[in-house]
Amino acid sequence: MDGLRVADCMTRDPITVDPRTTLPIAYQLMRINNVRRLPVVDEDGRLVGIVTMGDVREARPKETEGLSSWELHLKTASLEVREFMTPNPLTVGPEDSLRTAARLMLDHKVGGLPVVEDGRVVGIITVSDILRLLLERLMPPESTAAASP
Repeated sequence: MDGLRVADCMTRDPITVDPRTTLPIAYQLMRINNVRRLPVVDEDGRLVGIVTMGDVREARPKETEGLSSWELHLKTASLEVREFMTPNPLTVGPEDSLRTAARLMLDHKVGGLPVVEDGRVVGIITVSDILRLLLERLMPPESTAAASP
């Protein structure tokens, strides 16, 4: 495992969003693509944040006092990712060791890290990616023979 790099198991070319993407669009992108985090990039393609499904679920407008439920719904629907993303997230590079990525995720209690090269997002590595690699490389293939009673 020590010789493995982030590039060996990261998801390449992840779905990204602009800071002005609205909460409903971010949620739909995550749901439709079955992902739990989206790197947030500026108009130059540089990483400025990350938004997770947890961030989306917890997103609330700042001022809600005195609003009707209809007004609250409209205000929530117009929230932009920049209002609830995590700015300047931890990152790794594609040539970093898998051990480095795993240690960062454990130490900071995060489920994934954007992979950045020359300031641009080139991938994302998640706990699921690492577990998938472990299953492929360390676990013997399951026997196809049926077990006897």
